[in-house]
Amino acid sequence: MLFLKKSVSIFTLLVGILYANTLRAELIIDITEGIQSTHKIAIVPFAMHSAVSDKETEVISQIISADLASSGDFSVLAKDEMLSAPTQAEQVKYRHWAVTGQDYLVIGSILKQDKLYKIKMSLFDVVKKQQINDLLINVESSSLRKAGHYLSDAIYKTIMGIDGVFSSRIAYITTSQSAKKKKQYSLFVSDYDGNNAVAITKSSEPLMSPAWSPNGLHVAYVSFENKVSEIFVQTLSTGARRSVAKFKGVNGSPAWSPDGKKLAITLSKSGNSDIFILTLANASVKQLTRSWAIDTEASWSPDGDSILFTSNRGKGAQLYIMPSNGKGTAERLTFEGDYNARGSFSKDGKRVVMIQAEKGSYRVAVLDVEKQQTTILSEGRADESPSFSPNGQLVIYARRKAGKEILSLVSVDGLKKQDIKSSSGFVREPAWAPKTK
Repeated sequence: MLFLKKSVSIFTLLVGILYANTLRAELIIDITEGIQSTHKIAIVPFAMHSAVSDKETEVISQIISADLASSGDFSVLAKDEMLSAPTQAEQVKYRHWAVTGQDYLVIGSILKQDKLYKIKMSLFDVVKKQQINDLLINVESSSLRKAGHYLSDAIYKTIMGIDGVFSSRIAYITTSQSAKKKKQYSLFVSDYDGNNAVAITKSSEPLMSPAWSPNGLHVAYVSFENKVSEIFVQTLSTGARRSVAKFKGVNGSPAWSPDGKKLAITLSKSGNSDIFILTLANASVKQLTRSWAIDTEASWSPDGDSILFTSNRGKGAQLYIMPSNGKGTAERLTFEGDYNARGSFSKDGKRVVMIQAEKGSYRVAVLDVEKQQTTILSEGRADESPSFSPNGQLVIYARRKAGKEILSLVSVDGLKKQDIKSSSGFVREPAWAPKTK
């Protein structure tokens, strides 16, 4: 865990057990635990026209099926259980879908014209016997997966009333081991389902704490490539990066302000671990906390007015909150559990996700800020690094399973759970990107 006893060195505090094992990058969403699906839906394979291949039409319907199934809110009808295969609205026979117990039906078609694919998707409410959404989008062949996720988001929002997460991205840390048993650390960015993974930076020294800018264009992270901790900001479109913090001692836990102009970071340049605010435009730093304790793992409230952070200034590690302008004192936010750390707000500010420990087990928990009620979401003994999905309905986190380190998803009510498996090895420190236009 990132927060240990004060007797442990600050370097050990930040590195801890994060890089004790080998990791790999390929991720696969795998529904491994009982998910309570609430809606039954049929996704008919899209019709192909012109020069479109079977494989291209299957990509779209398969992506939509996988997306909706992975949400935990839908049960997708198997293709061989379908009684018909309509591709146009006038071909839909609602009784065919009612008899198999479906609530919703999706049909579509793909037409290729020059270099563009024209994708049409229609969504039907089987119970009400009516069409409830109809979309036509144009994409290039390289964007077929993106188009599938876009359509999944549209279906999800029409039915559920909230944004989907299928077009979103995640960042995560891996390591690989060479034949000479030398480790290479990599920071990957991928689609939420692990596809289109790209290593944005690699190092023979540890990488940690990836954090997305609010516009999704940049990632801040900590690197030890120069044998000391250093914070970098990297632009994803170009790969260009710059060092923004390399002070004496610890430089850690970057967190973007909602306006993208500042980072809350942990520095020990004055001898103790405190929270500082770094203004990116001029590289100036302003000290926020001044305590004998270890203050670390800062995050911002959605309005930017407050900073949430972990501190052991009381009995054990707990979450505290204070004004981001430094005018005011820190107030303790968490009181349940022996240990509460790595906190961050949901987009609406109503919840805080964190790691809570009781009797040596570290689990993901969500705090209802107004009611001061805590819900334990995970069941592991060493769960860590929780991050809210853009719509606030899911949490991604790292956990140990069968001797490996994997990523998992859990709904904020704790009822829907699934794993994101790597092909082999270990994956750590997931960070979910914010929703962007």
